[in-house]
Amino acid sequence: MTNKMSVKIAVIGGSGFYDIDSISDIKVISVNTPFGKPSDDITTGILSDQRIAFLPRHGKGHTLNPSEVNYRANLFALKELGVEKIISSTAVGSLKEEIKPTDLVIPDQYFDNTFKRQKTYFEKGIVAHVSMANPVCPFYTELARKTADEIGIKTHMGGTYFNMEGPQFSSRGESEVYKKLDFSIIGMTQATEAKLAKELEICFIPLAFVTDYDCWHPEHDSVSVDMVVSNLNKNRDNALKLIKNLLLKINNSKPSCNCNNSLQFSFVSDPKKVDDKIKERLMPLIKKYI
Repeated sequence: MTNKMSVKIAVIGGSGFYDIDSISDIKVISVNTPFGKPSDDITTGILSDQRIAFLPRHGKGHTLNPSEVNYRANLFALKELGVEKIISSTAVGSLKEEIKPTDLVIPDQYFDNTFKRQKTYFEKGIVAHVSMANPVCPFYTELARKTADEIGIKTHMGGTYFNMEGPQFSSRGESEVYKKLDFSIIGMTQATEAKLAKELEICFIPLAFVTDYDCWHPEHDSVSVDMVVSNLNKNRDNALKLIKNLLLKINNSKPSCNCNNSLQFSFVSDPKKVDDKIKERLMPLIKKYI
């Protein structure tokens, strides 16, 4: 993809979050990447005095299940636009009594239990082992927490997001095990994005909005699509309100994180042995190092 427009901040919309109707100066970009096409066209425009890029994770109309999403293409396309910060919104189930439906969780850890995803850019002739000890941006997640508190969104800071494969919801037996393992929330998408964002040296800001109690809770119905959709609509309004206010703060912030250097000590391949075609494909990632 060749594009002269530089966009520093991107928003990835999850289930129920397929557009932002308050964006102005809209431009729609249809792109391709070395890893295929993203989930949908990328919309760029002005929101809260910032030019942002917006991409619906599952495509408009929700045509892609979590295993079908081309996460590599999604994030690579944003990187090529110049994106340095990704705000990732997602719908999740709660695995703790105190985390209630329509609450916001800003996780700081992931347990990735998926098995059908492409999760790295470094393969087929080039190897890098990026650290995932701290998978999210500490500076911007704290800024997101402060912003959510200020506008009255019930927020839980930290905790582990259990990333299942899906698209089926959990069995009761599975849900009870995840709860016993002390995971905070369960979802189907965000761990993959966090890993790829780290390889791309992009600040990752996760916003996980709770739709249900999964199916472990004895006093709540088992999770259903109707229940999820009802809470998705409430969560979408909160997500938009939070993102608008967070963008205003990002505009005036001076970050103190090392997200843009996460690849610095990750390479194990000898640069002299890496094929030129591989270098060309990954140039947006490796140009500082190889």
